[in-house]
Amino acid sequence: MNNKLKNAWIILLLLAVSFGCSKDDDDVDNPDPTAVELNNEVNDFIWKGMNYWYYYQSQVEDLADTKDDNQDNYYTYLNQYSDPEDLFSDLVYTQEDDFSWYIEDVEAQANAFRGISESYGINLGFAVYTDNTKTDVVVYVGYVTENSPASDAGIERGDLIYSVDGTRLNGNNVNLINKLYTESSISIGFAEVVEGTFVYEDEITLSPVILNENPVYYHDIIETAGTKIGYLVYNSFVHTYHEELNDVFGQFKNENINELVLDLRYNGGGSVITSAFLASMIQGGTSENDVFANLVYNQKRDRGQGATYPFFNQAWLYDKTTGAYKEGADIDINRLDGLSRVYVITTGYTASASEMIINGLRPYMDVIVVGGTTVGKNEGSITVYDSEGDFTDAENRNPNHNIGMQPIVFQITNSQGQSDYDNGFTPDLAVDEASFAASIKPFGDPGEALLKTAIDDITGISARQTLSTMTLDKAGKIQGPKFSTEMFMLPSELELLK
Repeated sequence: MNNKLKNAWIILLLLAVSFGCSKDDDDVDNPDPTAVELNNEVNDFIWKGMNYWYYYQSQVEDLADTKDDNQDNYYTYLNQYSDPEDLFSDLVYTQEDDFSWYIEDVEAQANAFRGISESYGINLGFAVYTDNTKTDVVVYVGYVTENSPASDAGIERGDLIYSVDGTRLNGNNVNLINKLYTESSISIGFAEVVEGTFVYEDEITLSPVILNENPVYYHDIIETAGTKIGYLVYNSFVHTYHEELNDVFGQFKNENINELVLDLRYNGGGSVITSAFLASMIQGGTSENDVFANLVYNQKRDRGQGATYPFFNQAWLYDKTTGAYKEGADIDINRLDGLSRVYVITTGYTASASEMIINGLRPYMDVIVVGGTTVGKNEGSITVYDSEGDFTDAENRNPNHNIGMQPIVFQITNSQGQSDYDNGFTPDLAVDEASFAASIKPFGDPGEALLKTAIDDITGISARQTLSTMTLDKAGKIQGPKFSTEMFMLPSELELLK
């Protein structure tokens, strides 16, 4: 090859290499101008978290695994939603799911799960009609949190609320009472029943404070007809109060109680592990080889198919401020021996982890339900964070926003595979607390309607219908905050259960 021809080939080769490099550099520096850009990174988190965890993922067409195969089409789909909460709502399988929710502030939600929240300290019962016209209503106070604005104002269980911020409550506007969960100040009017007539009083104004509420609300040992009855009012399955719960059962055990009445009438649920620990305190005749509950996840979460909660001999303790597991601080559970049955007091507010207690104990002992039909929530959730991996790393979540989700991720069964209480547990001994709203008695009073029904059954006394001189008709259940009926797993549970 002559030199001129050789030089021509070299030039051509250099031009080809140069053109190739220039094109590659241009691809990096100048991406395809026709590619679709994602408008909101939160939408991507919402979809991916739901696709990964949601129990009903296979039944929601837009959560199909192929949805994000083509990035342009996927981003175009996500960009339809200017508000991520709208995307979340459209991904919820509403035919079956009434309990998943979108979280605007995951830190505030985590505090609420630990019993820490801004509150007035008023915890509501049901709404009841004040007369036969079924127009005006009052809402009775179920209980008051200690050291709260409500307790400081002298508000007590059984007090009757008839107005909110100057507006009298009726069957159409009763949910004005939910201002208790949203407003930074509220005025409430109270009524009294005097000789069968409602007397309406002036309103009082309250402001909320940050409260850390102990769910172990009231306990006592009632001795009657030669029987020692342990009685516990337990209002939420809060994992940071395991020691306080265990201490109550230590007293019951030391006093050799013969019967147990567990009052869950206002308990909407909470931590799954706490439910397992409480069951272990009640049923001392089981071992850690016995199954209290099994969790079943969606088909994609293979590890969930083997998640089992036994009856425990030790309880785990958690820090009240951070909620973190206190490694090495486990305590021996005070397990009752010899109980063949337990009475559980319920209402239409009893849900989730409370129903888990009923369902999980039934294969091992008689569970006698007293009161009203429960909610019927046999599913549970986790908090899903915008984080790497399986979306459960709260500490390393995306710092650009505080949004999270609380989707249903599992169904719960007992040792016999039973989970058939979608419509709630029907009481064995039916009695409606709302009927006695005009004269509700304190917790632990042997004449209090639901407790009296349980005691009468324990002692073999036929119930007498002389509990109230004035019977009221129920107007409805108060909606309450989103997490008022909840059953959830803590991020640490699966690791600790291994």
